[in-house]
Amino acid sequence: MDQFFWKGKEWFVKRDELIDFRFSGNKLRKLYPLLQTDPKEFSTLISFGGAQSNAMLSIAYLCNLKGWEFIYYVKKMPKWLKDAPSGNLKLALELGMKIVEIPHLEFYDHINRVRSNIPEDAVFVPQGGACKLAKDGVRILAEEILSWKRENGIDSFSVATPSGTGTTALYLRQYLPKEISVVTTPVVGDRDTLISQWKSLEPDRENLPEILGNLPKHPFAKPKKEYLDVWASLKDAGIEFDLVYAPKMWLELLDSYSTLKKPILYVHSGGVIGNISQIEQYRYKGFF
Repeated sequence: MDQFFWKGKEWFVKRDELIDFRFSGNKLRKLYPLLQTDPKEFSTLISFGGAQSNAMLSIAYLCNLKGWEFIYYVKKMPKWLKDAPSGNLKLALELGMKIVEIPHLEFYDHINRVRSNIPEDAVFVPQGGACKLAKDGVRILAEEILSWKRENGIDSFSVATPSGTGTTALYLRQYLPKEISVVTTPVVGDRDTLISQWKSLEPDRENLPEILGNLPKHPFAKPKKEYLDVWASLKDAGIEFDLVYAPKMWLELLDSYSTLKKPILYVHSGGVIGNISQIEQYRYKGFF
């Protein structure tokens, strides 16, 4: 836990990005049960998602560590990326990942067929690790947060984490007591999309995280000057965050600051390795 001062306000940051560069942030939490799994239990791991996904790279490290084949499905990639892989894609391929491209319009139908025909010696991990496998790792995260609470004699506070699939926020809400607020914001999709994802994981759960969504929706991972400015400001204050998820969460926290329980603890989701390719996008768009 780090005390962090930004925009004239005190924050605290759970530095999960420092635990292990291979499985940083919420990727460590989501993959925790598989990290404990006997390598002989599976021969193959199958997943899908974006071509520069942080989860993809962590899974590639996991499979390399376990000696498992890693098959990863993506939508058709641009020729320039296939010809010269960069960022997370380049690293994952070097770790042995086998990539399978599927046409955009056929993608999710194809994934559903793959999911329905998983061999007995294979494990399927949904996009971004959005599955109940994540519960054990997030439970340990919650225990670490509660230990910090006890050590510092804090009665109530807010825990903040941005949401792609929303898995981390959902299970933090399950494992933290009600006097601790769990707040998030959707970075992929909108409020309805996020709630739908939560319901697909835990259909009967009524106690859900609080969604901060006062700022306009922005296309996922598309460069935005305001996000770059926030990211740079946070880095100047002493901590590098990811450039895709963190800026919107921090902007939402600033916007809702007066209404949130204090102190505010931000759970660092890791993903800073993805800044390499994201900064290239910003440079290509003329932001640098």
